[in-house]
Amino acid sequence: MSAARGNVLLDLDGTLTDSAEGIVRSMQYALQRMQRPVPDDAALRQLIGPPTQLTFAQLLGSDDRNLIDEAVGHYRERFARIGLYENRLYPGIVDMLDGLRALGCRMLLATSKPRVYAQRIVEHFDLQRWLSGVYGAELDGTRADKAELLRHLLQTERLDPASCLMVGDRRHDVLGAHANGVTVWSVLWGYGARDELLAAGTDGFCATPAELVARLSARLGAAR
Repeated sequence: MSAARGNVLLDLDGTLTDSAEGIVRSMQYALQRMQRPVPDDAALRQLIGPPTQLTFAQLLGSDDRNLIDEAVGHYRERFARIGLYENRLYPGIVDMLDGLRALGCRMLLATSKPRVYAQRIVEHFDLQRWLSGVYGAELDGTRADKAELLRHLLQTERLDPASCLMVGDRRHDVLGAHANGVTVWSVLWGYGARDELLAAGTDGFCATPAELVARLSARLGAAR
C-alpha cells in the first residue's frame, strides 16, 4: 500500500456491521415460503458473506436458476422491509473509521450485497461521513462475485492495486482481493473462521478494530 495515501476497501457484513439477525431471519422466511427444510440459526450464520444466489443454491441443493431466483425474491421481500435494519455496528467501528481517516486513508465500501441495500445501510448508520464511495452488486447478480466487484471498483476509481488494502471477514474477500493484486487483511470479529481464512491465503489477521488501525499505522509509517 502506498505510504502517501492508502485506499482501504471495506467489506460490510461481518466487517462493519453485525447483520446476522436480519439475514438469518430472511433466509428462514424464504425457505418457509418455499416449504423447504430450515437449518438452525448457527448453520445459517455460516453462510453469511457470499452472494445470496450462491447461498440459496447451497441451501436448496440445486443450480436451477428459476428456483434460486424464487428463493432470492422471497428473501428480499422480508430483507428490504425488515431485515435490513436488524443490524448493528460492531463495537469499535466508529473509532476505527476515525482512526483510518486520521491516517489519511481513503475508504470505500466493497460488498457483495446489492448496492441498493448497502446504500440504505450506509445512510442508516451515517457511514457516508467516512466513505468516498459505495460499491456493491446489482440486483440481477452482476458484480456479486468479489473479484468482479473489486475489478470494477479499481477501474472506476483508477486505483493502483498496490495502493489498496482489502479488509473483510470471509474467504471470498481474500480470493477476490488476490485476483486483483490487492493485499487483504482478515478480521476475526466477523463470520469467517480463522482456518477458512488461512486456507484462502489471507495476508494477515486483525482481532479487533483498534488492532487494524494500529497495524496500518505501523505499516504506513514504515513505508514512509
